[in-house]
Amino acid sequence: MPPLAPAGRFAPSPTGDLHLGNLRTALLAWLFARSTGRRFLIRVEDLDRVRAGSAARQLADLAAIGLTWDGPVTYQSERRTAYDAALATLMSADLTYECYCTRREIAEAASAPQDDRGKAGLPNAYPGTCRNLTEEERAARRSAGREPAIRLRSRTASYSVRDHYAGEFTGAVDDVVLRRNDGVPAYNLAVVVDDAAQGIDQVVRGDDLLASAPRQAYLAHLLGLPEPTYAHVPLALGPAGERLAKRDGAVTLADLAPTGMTPARVLCLLAVSLHMAEPGEHVTAEALLARFDPDALPREPWVVQPLVPRTP
Repeated sequence: MPPLAPAGRFAPSPTGDLHLGNLRTALLAWLFARSTGRRFLIRVEDLDRVRAGSAARQLADLAAIGLTWDGPVTYQSERRTAYDAALATLMSADLTYECYCTRREIAEAASAPQDDRGKAGLPNAYPGTCRNLTEEERAARRSAGREPAIRLRSRTASYSVRDHYAGEFTGAVDDVVLRRNDGVPAYNLAVVVDDAAQGIDQVVRGDDLLASAPRQAYLAHLLGLPEPTYAHVPLALGPAGERLAKRDGAVTLADLAPTGMTPARVLCLLAVSLHMAEPGEHVTAEALLARFDPDALPREPWVVQPLVPRTP
């Protein structure tokens, strides 16, 4: 089977409509891929919470601002067999262990003064509580009614990736969850398996995920899969400086439509935020592609001011 042509991707979770920040990141991922001759793929990451109808609305919104993609949309919920196979590979190499910790226990342990793993850029990094449990200790936890998650038995504390903006970035690697205690494959395993299966060698996403890239690249390395290059781009923030969210008012295409903000006007707004258009200028995604220079993009977050008054 011939190797897949290189690709970039946008991978939303169908938990609600895409807001302006999501659309901006999708636009950047599309521009990075198309400007380098890569395929552009859409993957719906629906292993976790799903809101009915969200995926269809998200795809419609991407199309409304002029983004196109190659081939059918991939849904992670249909790829459980691939994740199970990857996990089996790691288990056979003695690279996993059972973890019985609750989220609260992990957060408390990771924030303890003697633990410095979180200081390397991984909030709530796992401190290895269950790493060396005896069979008797595991049996005691099972008898107490705790179902185990499966974690990676990492053989390194750090790993390096290549990012378009951060350069060579070395970050912490912990014993990341591979399968949750409800049996669902964890995000970090699924994304690594999917990127390799789809030929994705360029990952463009928000810079809040930069600290996660080394653990994902390391996992790809252990599985013998290609490691992508990255471009972590600044987030869109609300007026208060926090991550943009529905609480910040009309921030989705559906919210903005009644105000007269058409998808074309939203695309212009996104382009202005990227210093790629003048306010009020009519642009298209294809026109922006001709102007795209990744090194000319703003490096600071985009603070989105309310476009319409918020309802009390």
